[in-house]
Amino acid sequence: MTAAAAGSAPRRRTHDALLKDIEADLRAGKIKVGDRLPGERTLAENYGISRASVREAIRILDAMGVVRSSVGSGPTSGAIVVSDPSAGLSSALRLHVASSRLPVEDIVQTRILLETWTARAGAAREGGDAEREQAAQLLEAMDHADLDRAAFHELDARFHVALSSLAGNEVMATIMESLSGSIVDYVKGSMDAMEDWPDVLEVLRTQHHGIFDAVQSRDGELAARLLREHIEWFYQRAGDATAPQPHTIT
Repeated sequence: MTAAAAGSAPRRRTHDALLKDIEADLRAGKIKVGDRLPGERTLAENYGISRASVREAIRILDAMGVVRSSVGSGPTSGAIVVSDPSAGLSSALRLHVASSRLPVEDIVQTRILLETWTARAGAAREGGDAEREQAAQLLEAMDHADLDRAAFHELDARFHVALSSLAGNEVMATIMESLSGSIVDYVKGSMDAMEDWPDVLEVLRTQHHGIFDAVQSRDGELAARLLREHIEWFYQRAGDATAPQPHTIT
């Protein structure tokens, strides 16, 4: 091998080896959700890497939603395998939305594409009683008269994820939760900027009930159409609320 060829080969970082081994152990069932990973010293000795590399690998796994780590001692300390895929995806998408690499408009279009599919699939699916009950409870909670905007926003996001879960597709539900999380600040800021929020709130509640009733009635096409109209309507209002106001000359 020439020096140039050797120099062009990517150098494998030490913590990458640990990540690969943990992935292999998860695939093989040697590590399961709820298990606690060995301590830094043990991992460093087992894999022949430094403790600094172990810490870097754990930080990456934590950011990806594979483990939840905490310092200190006791039953909740250390790194525990949790496998929360939407957490890692949401964080990554949110950063790329913030950098303007992923336009909010594209996120919205993707939501429409996926949510209308899950509405049709959820309406046609047999079973899913637990998910339907969860969606119904969230719908009822959003009807409370004393909800502030932040509380409604949280319930609204959870309601849309619950609707997506009715399709029975874990990957789709994870992606939907991640997409919702990626624009959480944009949606919250838009709601805060809406001067006619009470009127907007009533429309949103009516739209939510219509969508859920269509799913309950097994009318997937109606549910999909209402979902599309609901999402497009809200983001039109969000755009109006956050648009720069023209300067007036006095």
